[in-house]
Amino acid sequence: MVQEDAPGSAIPNRDWRIIGLIGTNHFLSHFYLLCLAPLFPIWREEFGVSYAVLGLSVALMSAVTALLQTPVGFLVDRHGARPFLIGGSLLMALSIAAMSFAPNFWVILVLAVFSGIGNSVIHPADYAILGSSIDGRRMGRAFAMHTFTGNLGFMAAPLAIGLMTQTLGIGWRPALLVAGLFGVPVVAAILLQSRILQDQAKPKDRGAPVGRQVLLSRTMLMFFTFFLLSSMATSGIQSFLIATLDSLWSTPLAVGSLALTGYVAGATGGVLIGGWYADRYSRHFTFIAALTAVSIILFLAMGLMPLPDGLLPVVALAAGTALGASRTPRDVMVKNAAPPGQMGKVFGFISSGLPLGGAITPVPFGLMLDHGLPWLVLPTVALLLLGSLLCVGSARAEALRSAGKPSPSAVPAE
Repeated sequence: MVQEDAPGSAIPNRDWRIIGLIGTNHFLSHFYLLCLAPLFPIWREEFGVSYAVLGLSVALMSAVTALLQTPVGFLVDRHGARPFLIGGSLLMALSIAAMSFAPNFWVILVLAVFSGIGNSVIHPADYAILGSSIDGRRMGRAFAMHTFTGNLGFMAAPLAIGLMTQTLGIGWRPALLVAGLFGVPVVAAILLQSRILQDQAKPKDRGAPVGRQVLLSRTMLMFFTFFLLSSMATSGIQSFLIATLDSLWSTPLAVGSLALTGYVAGATGGVLIGGWYADRYSRHFTFIAALTAVSIILFLAMGLMPLPDGLLPVVALAAGTALGASRTPRDVMVKNAAPPGQMGKVFGFISSGLPLGGAITPVPFGLMLDHGLPWLVLPTVALLLLGSLLCVGSARAEALRSAGKPSPSAVPAE
């Protein structure tokens, strides 16, 4: 069934203001996670530490974010999302700004931990607020813009830091100070307009599952595994697509780089297509299954047969678009499966599979290339995506069973 916005309503304006506030903050969250890596060559010279030690800054920030998301989700559900979003975002931004005054690299590591603590509030608080504040007719587009702005943050960080330090030559300390302080007016805007950010209603059913019961349910464990396997697949593509194509088909570096760029661009823009679909149609699982199948076929095509240099970036773009478009209906399915008043812990727990998956993949895929097995890389990506599809199908079936609905085959819409 197609649903359109009601003409003349003031709600759309309010919804887009909320989406803008949350999306801008999510942009900064992802920006801060990736703004340190471009400084590694400079820090290596200035602080005299190895690249392995430098990598700890990013690893600590990401690991702390992933580990604390679920506990923060419990706090968000109990005390409300707004104070955690404001406090965590401010801590995240000021920690990055404070790095500009670090006398040595060990201070940067401590501040990276604090920034990770602040960053851990973003997913549980954002999804709790969006799920409670946005009109259901625009929920898909709200989630799509949330993902889209985060991806833009990842894309913008290396460009912005490189522009400030290399092109403008202002030095890494002023660059981090500017980047960190940019978060202060964003937090101020959230604080000033916090009245339009709604917290979740408390559940009325006292007998409903709560806490660990929810997170350890088969539905949520399957959704977590879906996020984990999807992240493992996409991390493998982003890290080793260029090297794999070079090892398999001697693909020129420029063509391989263009293919990876096409994949990233498709995955980023595809989420907006998914948001449009999720708001207008209810067959979310069918949409996810069809697009994931398309992406599996395209990745296998790149890995099992030599494609013309002119066609390869197009195929990668199509594969990225298919995967990106499947992401927003996935988030809407999770939101619909979350018990009332528990979106913070649900999204905190499930989205922690994303950084975990990204941490697991690089070493095994690197070993495949090191041992002369590049032909395994893209089929393994396809297998991970197939596994993720089976998990989301199982999560949907379990959610329907728990709700007392007919079997999935008899249900016309998700």
